[in-house]
Amino acid sequence: MSNQYNILFLCTGNSARSILGEVLATTLSHGRFRGYSAGSRPSKYVHPIALRIARQLDYPLELLNSKSWDEFGVDGAVRMDFIITVCDSAAGEECPYWPGHAVSAHWGFADPVAVDSGDAAMLDAFRQVEMGLRNRIELLMDLPIDKLDHVQIKDELQSIHHRLKFR
Repeated sequence: MSNQYNILFLCTGNSARSILGEVLATTLSHGRFRGYSAGSRPSKYVHPIALRIARQLDYPLELLNSKSWDEFGVDGAVRMDFIITVCDSAAGEECPYWPGHAVSAHWGFADPVAVDSGDAAMLDAFRQVEMGLRNRIELLMDLPIDKLDHVQIKDELQSIHHRLKFR
């Protein structure tokens, strides 16, 4: 693994949770991670609340688009060091072949787009996902990745999620 790590966040629609993962990994890590996102069945749009959060974090909005995970499974695609599913349905799907030897993990979050109790409740759901991802990414940034093997990193990624799951 290199000094900058590529991390791909996967979800079904790639409009909210995985987008937030991309934004947070890139902005919080100050160059240590480069976040990417994709979906198994991309929605073709980025949710406006996800865009609002990205804007607040000064993430370039032109880099955000809903895309298929197939884009990352072809020759010449950016090689990923980490692949993290952030929704249960994507975690259960058969993923494409990923070039390289990425470490994978599952950090499941409820879909904030599915909240139908009004705008304030949906915004709160997005903020909960944002904080959950933020906390996990901050712990990931503290790991001595270059001193761990793939199995240890995978165990640490799962441990991070389980430690924070009920917070």
